[in-house]
Parts: sequence; C-alpha cells; structure tokens
Amino acid sequence: MRPWAFLTHPGPVTWTAPHVVRADEPFVAGERAMLEGFLDWQRGTLLHKCAGLTAAQLAERPLAPSNLSLLGLVRHLTDVERTWFRRRFAAQAVPSLYGTPDRPDAAFDDADPARAAYDLAALVAEQAAAREAASGLPLDAIFDSPRWGPMCLRWAIVHMHGEYARHNGHADLLRERVDGTVGT
Repeated sequence: MRPWAFLTHPGPVTWTAPHVVRADEPFVAGERAMLEGFLDWQRGTLLHKCAGLTAAQLAERPLAPSNLSLLGLVRHLTDVERTWFRRRFAAQAVPSLYGTPDRPDAAFDDADPARAAYDLAALVAEQAAAREAASGLPLDAIFDSPRWGPMCLRWAIVHMHGEYARHNGHADLLRERVDGTVGT
C-alpha cells in the first residue's frame, strides 16, 4: 500500500492517522546510504508519533501557552523539507505550503483538524519529493545561500537529522500529553 493511500476517505470525525512501519537505518553502509537511512528513520518517527490519533488530537495544543501540536510539527517539517531539498538544492520554484514572511509560524498557528489528513499526506509527498530532488545530486552539491554562503547537500542532510530529532523530541512530549502514549 502506498504510504498516502489512507487519505482516500478522510472524515474529520472518524479519520485517524495510520499505523507506520519505520524502516531500520542501515547498520553497515556507505556514507550516503547511512545519511539517507537515518534521515528516513527520523521522518518515519514523526509519522509514527502521529499514528492512531484522531485529527482533533493531532491539532491539540496540550502545552499551553505553546502553539505546538503534532499537526503543527507535521506542517512545519513539510515546509522545511520543501525549502532545503526542492527550493534550495534542486532550484524548483515551489512556494511554501504554510509559512509566509509575514506569518512565519503559520504552520503551527493555523493547524486545523479538518485538514489533518491533507497535511499528513502533504508531508509524506514532500518527503518523497525531497528524496527525488536530492537523489541526482552529489553530497558535495552546493547551494549558495545569500545569508550563510556556500552550503553542501551533505550539510543539509545532517541539518535535517537535527531538525527531525529536535521536533521528534517535542512530538514525544506532545503525544504523552495528548493520550499518555510514551516510547519510541
């Protein structure tokens, strides 16, 4: 089954995020396979943290006054994937899905349970698009940032490990507050 096939009938009342099977990262591999394998494990971990929750639970903000929700993290990481891999390294003219310069926290602020199925599907699709955008590039491919100067794809992949790891830590706390589930 395609990872996004569960989205063919997303009802806001009955829909729940599907179970996710995370693939293990490679234990012995070359540099690229190791970097990509660990990133895919982190990507799967966020989806795993959302599994089994209703749309309303995903949008819940259980740590007041914070605007963090699992759905907000999903939306934020969708934009981060898109920005680093498609916009910057593949030079694709794709707009942000959620944030704007005047509303940088829109991914968190506008998390809506009625759009939860769409937002999870957008993340899965963006992860696939990011893999595709990076697949033809060497790890030494350069994006020349106007702010920071030259940055290689290897750096971006390592940066994404940290981005997901930090937000997966947030997801652990959010999930425990939403329904008491703890663990990996």
